[in-house]
Amino acid sequence: MPEVSSSLLWSIAIVAFYLGFIIFLSDLGRRFSTDAEITRKVVHIGTGNVILLAWWLNIPAWVGITAAVVAAIVAIISYFVPILPSINSVGRTSLGTFFYAVSMGVLVAVFWPLSMPWYAAIGILTMALGDGMAALVGQNFGRHPYTMWGNKKSFEGSLTMAGVSFLVTGFILLFVTGNSLSIWVIALIVAIVATLLETVSKLGVDNLTVPLGSAAIAFYLSQYWL
Repeated sequence: MPEVSSSLLWSIAIVAFYLGFIIFLSDLGRRFSTDAEITRKVVHIGTGNVILLAWWLNIPAWVGITAAVVAAIVAIISYFVPILPSINSVGRTSLGTFFYAVSMGVLVAVFWPLSMPWYAAIGILTMALGDGMAALVGQNFGRHPYTMWGNKKSFEGSLTMAGVSFLVTGFILLFVTGNSLSIWVIALIVAIVATLLETVSKLGVDNLTVPLGSAAIAFYLSQYWL
């Protein structure tokens, strides 16, 4: 294992404190809210922002990959033992939490060595913010439902997914490369694909397909258009 410097320890401590705060909030939500799905989505959105902290603090790839592996193992165990009651229910059929951790590990492993962490951020935040907000909007304001391959969705939720994905991709690329029409074309394509992947995926596999698909498309198109 590489040498751990004091600055890296401080960075890890900041991330750990943030995650601890998210867990604390989720526990409060579990205790005082009757809607378990809202609590799960708060955690879903909150943990996704870890990718921004890792980018900002320049945390090494090996730290992110190790954390993702540990998180994936804990997620699998939690389906059988109630160690994450705010996120998973024992026997729950969805493997979303596990796929979420896998996505983070894969994207860090791919884009950190390329010194392009923003594509990992695009993938994770498209899932975290896009899917998280889509679920909350769809459940509370969805008035026009539809079914796709057995998945029950709403047009309000899907539009939210597309809109948030568009903004996430566009603003991250804007921050990194500067403004251009190509940025927003890429963002639009990513938003459409991410929404389609979220719509057709089952059993939580969208937590894998949406981040990886969004990051891959943003990266590929950027090589030609930016």
